[in-house]
Order: sequence, then C-alpha cells, then structure tokens
Amino acid sequence: MSLEAAILGILLALMAGVGTGIAVGRALMQGKVRQAETLARGQEEQAAERAHEILETARKDADRITKDAELRAKDEFFQKRDQFNRETDTQRTELRDLERKLQKREDTVEVRHKEVVKKDRAIEAAQKKLVEKRELVDKEAIRLEEMVREEMERLTSLSGLTRDQAEKLLLERLEHDLTEQIVVRLQRHEERLKADSEQKAREILASAIQRFASPHTAEATVSTVDIPSDDMKGRIIGREGRNIRTFEKISGVDVIVDDTPGVVIVSAFDSVRREIARIALQKLILDGRIHPTRIEEVIAETQKEMDKHIMEVGRAAVAEADVGLVHDKLIQLLGRLKFRTSYSQNVLNHSLEVCHLTGMMASEIGLDARLARRCALLHDIGKAADHEMEGGHPKIGAELAKRYGETSKEVLHAIVGHHDDITVDNIYTVLVAAADAISASRPGARRETLEKYVKRLEELEAVACGFPGIDQAFAIQAGRELRVIASSQRTTDAEAAKLCHDIARAIEQQLDYPGEIKITVVRESRNVEFAR
Repeated sequence: MSLEAAILGILLALMAGVGTGIAVGRALMQGKVRQAETLARGQEEQAAERAHEILETARKDADRITKDAELRAKDEFFQKRDQFNRETDTQRTELRDLERKLQKREDTVEVRHKEVVKKDRAIEAAQKKLVEKRELVDKEAIRLEEMVREEMERLTSLSGLTRDQAEKLLLERLEHDLTEQIVVRLQRHEERLKADSEQKAREILASAIQRFASPHTAEATVSTVDIPSDDMKGRIIGREGRNIRTFEKISGVDVIVDDTPGVVIVSAFDSVRREIARIALQKLILDGRIHPTRIEEVIAETQKEMDKHIMEVGRAAVAEADVGLVHDKLIQLLGRLKFRTSYSQNVLNHSLEVCHLTGMMASEIGLDARLARRCALLHDIGKAADHEMEGGHPKIGAELAKRYGETSKEVLHAIVGHHDDITVDNIYTVLVAAADAISASRPGARRETLEKYVKRLEELEAVACGFPGIDQAFAIQAGRELRVIASSQRTTDAEAAKLCHDIARAIEQQLDYPGEIKITVVRESRNVEFAR
C-alpha cells in the first residue's frame, strides 16, 4: 500500500506541477499579448501622426507648385500678348505700305490710261486723214488711167498699129538695137541718184528706223561666230574682199565684220542657210586655210552635214510623237520644220505641241490616240515646202503625204482640212484644228511681225528667180539688198545690166516694202580643169 501511495503521490505532484506550469504559461502569454497590443496601438498612433505630417507637407508643396505654375502661366501669357501685339503692329505697317504702293500703281495706271486714250484719239484722227488722202489718190489714179488710155488710143490711131503690134515692135527694137543705150541710161540714172545723196541718206535712215528689229527677230535672224583674234577678220575678208564675197555668194548670207572684238556676225532670214554658214565659218577659222576654193569645199561639206542633222531631228520628232513608221522623205520634211517659223513660232515645236494635245483629247473621248498624234504631227508638213510649190501649206502637205506613202484617210483629211479649207466631216480633223488653235493662241506663242518680215524676204527672192537666166537670188541686209547670181552662159554683161533694171521695176510693181532695195546682179565666168 505504501508503494502505491507513493506512486499516487508522485502522480498527483506531477499533475499539480503540470497544472501550475500551464497556469504560469497562460499568464506569461496573456502578458505578452497585452504588451503586443500596447505596442501596436503606439505604432498606429505614430503612423497616423506621420501620415498627417506627410499630408500637410504634400498640401504645402501642391500650393507652392500651383502658385509657381500660375506665375509662369501669367508670364507666358504676357509674353505671348506682347509678341502678338508686335506681330500685329508689323502686319499693320506692311499693310499700310502695301496700300500706299497700290495707290501709287493705281495713279500710274490712271495716267497711262489717259495717255493711251489720247494716243488712240490721235491715231483715229490720223486714220481719217489717211482715208481722205487715199480717196484723193484713188481719184487721181483713175484720172491718170483715163488720160493714159486716151493717149494710147491717140497713138494707135496715128501709127496705124494695134497696141499689141506696137508693144511687140518696141520690145524687139529694145532687145536688139538699144541694149547698150539702156545700160548707159541706167548708169546716168544711177549718177543722178548719187548726186542727191542727202535725200537718199534721209530715206535710208527712215527705212532703218521703220525696220528696226525687236530682240526676238534679232535672235532669229543673226548668229555670231567667235574668232581667236582680230587678225582673223582680215583673213576672212581676204585680198580686196574676195574671200568674204565668195562666202556670201555661195552661202547666201550676209557676213558682217565690224569693230566688235572677237566676233563675226552671220545674218540671214533663212535659218537653215544661216546655220550652214555659221558652221562653215567656224570650220574655216579652225582650219586656217581661207580661200575661195576651200570656202566652196567647206560649205558643200557642211550642207551634207546639215542634211544628216535634219534627218536626225526628224527621227527624234517621230520617236517623241510615237506615231509608228514614217517615210524617210516625210522625216526629212519634219526635220526642216525645225528651221521654219510661223508668226515667230517654231513650226516643229508647234507640231509636237499640237501632237501631244490632240493625243490627249483623243484619249479622253475614246479615239485612237496614236492615229490622232499622227494626224497632228503631219498637219503642217506642207510648210517645209510651201516656198517650192504652188498653193497653201494644207494642200501642199496633203499632196506630199500622199506622194510619200501616207494612206490613212484621217491623216490626209486632217492635213488638208485643219484650216477649214474643205468641209470638215472627220473627228480627227476637228481635234487637230482645236489643238492647232490652242498652240497658236497661247500667250507668247506667236508674233506676226517676224512672219511678215520673213515672208517679204521670200517674196523678194522669188521675184528675182522668176526671170530667165537667173541661177540664185539672196535677200540680205534685212531685205535692203537683193543679190542675184546670173548665169554666165545664158546672159551677157549688157543683158545682166538690163536684168538688174527689170528686176527693180518688177519689185516696185509687185511688192510693198519700206524704204528702198538695192539690186546687185553678179555675172561670173568660171572655168575648171584637172591636171592628171
């Protein structure tokens, strides 16, 4: 019993110790919990105070930043306002200056308008006077014609010959018996004209003023050739002027050798002829051998080169227009158009312009654009040969195109009908005519003065070439001189003098021109033999 009691006592003691330990542990745990809760409450209070401080600091910083931003915004606003005021003042100043300039221009225009009105009135008064004078001249001409007719009838009745018989008899006597006397009379007449030198000089000055060429015409009729030194001018002129005379006679241009340093001027209204002469003169200057025989060789060689160049220009035009195959002769005619002007407008450039305009219009309305371009490219082809054939350029162009293989009815109709010479019943002709009018009427495209000038020189040469025994004729000195080359086999010296007189009378009767024209007839015998 004692052992069991001891064991029981021990167990009870252990149980009491365990209970005590548990109670102590619980007490310690509760103390730690209360301590932790106290610490947590203190940290929360500190965190709240810190958050409050941060919020106060942020609020103060925000107020400061807001005030700084407002100050900067105000400064920028004032700067922008000052800049705007300055720009506004500048624009106002410019507008006031512009207004003053416009006012001055309006005043100037008003003054010029008054001057133009005054000139128009003066011109109208002068025209009225001219009309009155023309009426008087017409009446006087009718009266003179009546007097001449009466005198002719009286002479016919007295001589017993008809008018045709008398004219035939007189012409036969003049041809066979009075040739030398005519030469003497012409020489005396020329001497009397030279005696009146002061009046003649006044007429020449008036003619020069009237024919004064504008810058455009000068560029179109004159070329310059640079020379290495002024000594070359003497070699170009040659002994007693034989080199320059030979060059002018063969090339048909006027070579002006004046005091201008380093330059010789080549003048001619025919641009092909002028270009040939310019290139030939450059070759002679580079070669250094300048004499009549060499001049002939170089000009002939240059003419061949120009023919080749014309073909190249024509092929380039056909390629640019994209019109397909074209006969070589038509290509050559197209190339020649580069050296032809119509109212100062280059005909080849005009044809290409019309070509592109017509092609674009044809495309817009659903037609064959390539055929339209072909019609337009060839529409002025007759201008390349209108000085060689009778008729207007539309008719000549259609004949040439048909002759050289152009079979398209549309193309032929467009060529002959683009100036309404025939009834227009083809849409391609209408398009070509419209494009032609656009190209010709655009500002700055044409000037009638140059065309009339060139036409007058062509007519001048044509009158001289119409006489028998004449090989060539060249209009030089801006139409103030006509140089005629007579055949030595078909004319004599006396006949050459009579030809000179007859050409002068024909020009007086057939042409209208300012001032006077000097006619020079050259008759030269030339013999060639080869030593083998």
